[in-house]
Amino acid sequence: MPFALFRAAVLAIMASAVLAPIGLIVYQSFLDGPFFQPNVHFSLEAFQFVLEDDDFWEALVTSIIVAGGMTAIAVPLGVVLAFLMARTDVPGKSFLEPLILVPIFMSAVVLAFGYVVALGPVGIFSTLFKDVFGVVPWSIYSVTAITIIAGLTHVPHVYLYTSAALRNLGADLEEAARTTGASPWRVAVSVSLPMVTPAVLYAAVLIFFLGFELFGLPLVLGDPKGILVLATYLYKLTNKLGVPSYQLMAVVVVAIILIAIPLVYLQRLLLASSQKYVSVRGKAAKRSPLRLGGLRWPAFALIVLWFVVSVGIPVFGIALRSVVVTWGEGVKLAEVLTLAHYRDLVDYPNAINAIVNTILIGTVGGAISVGCYTLVALAMHRWRSGWTRVADYLVMIPRSMPGLVAGLAMLWLFLFIKPLTPLRATLVSVWVAYTVVWLAYGVRLVAGTMLQIGPELEEAGRSVGATRGRVARDVTVPLARTGMLAAWLLIFLIFVREYSTGIYLLGPGTEVIGSLMVSLWGTGAIDLVSALAVINVLIISVGLGLALRLGVRLHG
Repeated sequence: MPFALFRAAVLAIMASAVLAPIGLIVYQSFLDGPFFQPNVHFSLEAFQFVLEDDDFWEALVTSIIVAGGMTAIAVPLGVVLAFLMARTDVPGKSFLEPLILVPIFMSAVVLAFGYVVALGPVGIFSTLFKDVFGVVPWSIYSVTAITIIAGLTHVPHVYLYTSAALRNLGADLEEAARTTGASPWRVAVSVSLPMVTPAVLYAAVLIFFLGFELFGLPLVLGDPKGILVLATYLYKLTNKLGVPSYQLMAVVVVAIILIAIPLVYLQRLLLASSQKYVSVRGKAAKRSPLRLGGLRWPAFALIVLWFVVSVGIPVFGIALRSVVVTWGEGVKLAEVLTLAHYRDLVDYPNAINAIVNTILIGTVGGAISVGCYTLVALAMHRWRSGWTRVADYLVMIPRSMPGLVAGLAMLWLFLFIKPLTPLRATLVSVWVAYTVVWLAYGVRLVAGTMLQIGPELEEAGRSVGATRGRVARDVTVPLARTGMLAAWLLIFLIFVREYSTGIYLLGPGTEVIGSLMVSLWGTGAIDLVSALAVINVLIISVGLGLALRLGVRLHG
């Protein structure tokens, strides 16, 4: 196949996979009933209903509050951690960086369950605190708690972009400031951070956008008090009317996309402007870390404290809850220890299916997804054309949809396109949804690896008469093999912890751990949820350990 035809076919398939679900959502929003019913008509009734629903506006306002609050928490803390790790002599960097990045690969629903069993009204730490002080001063079921926890768990996203920008800064400006007697913090505030402003703003926009994507935390922590955000409002919309309300759900999805698209566009503008702040070009300047002196160990303690609060407490809580019969005031740990919950999983077929499916979707599905991402990356590789920018925008579009929305869109797509309908009840539907949702991430991973290959190697192949397709097959792909392995490990971690995308695709035989936990939580089966959450953490830990063992950078 001529390479031009290959490129056109790959990009056409990618565009269809991205645009078809969105087109179906918009189409459904203008109908007066589900699209698959006979005699449906175009109508604005769905828009009128949603816009007149007080719950929608309450959910929108709460989403804005949570998104703004978590941004205000995550950005400064992420910037501080990035500066400490990238530009100072804080001890234990090789140990700390993997810890900082762990929350990215943790399932939000696992962390949410963990916070409930650890800090809820009768949580493990809550009862211990009450035994000592007589009162529990916090409430886990509140907008404030959701915002704080979301902010703390999204710190790594800010850290990634800010630390990368800081590492690309020349050291001469900082050294000049130090020679005048400026303290490390003065250097950070006056020199380093102003130079990475675009990266920080980019991360801030990303965090604000991710605030509208929140589902697991608001569902688990907000449901007892009736707190709604846009994602949970969408999830509960069918229950609100008691019948499938696809047209109303589509309107909410359109609203979320309309909010997200300008934010994604703003991110691109900030990314483009970041080149103005590059201070290292060509040969890198010699860099020496800023010395913290007596602040080295307090800085180390700050990072560890953040990790304990954002990951350690919920993981410890849910791990302990998985090995006790019950928990509450006056319960003695030695009297309630048990492994019965794990034995119950063996007797619960859906749980076993979920575990097997999760591993399959992460290993086999992740490998096939990386193959797809590689085809897209090859089609765009070193292509000097205006179509590259179009393709780049198409790749980013799925990130304007929360996972819950993408899963719903994929469900409708499989129902709408009749030849695909038989695949709806298989793991294929879940895999397709995962692959499309993480398209931008996967393509960036593989494309970044390909760009590290010297162009002269590919040009050498062309100079002896090889076609572009032959060069791609015999030169580019083999040289990018290590990077593709790293991409597969990272995609494995993402797919294993994913939960919201599969909720609407959940069915007999297609369960995955994350979506099954959400379903079981709604029935009050906290014992099974705790055991499943621990298994999910163990699978992620194995993946993380393997990635680190092979020297994979966790941020790709």
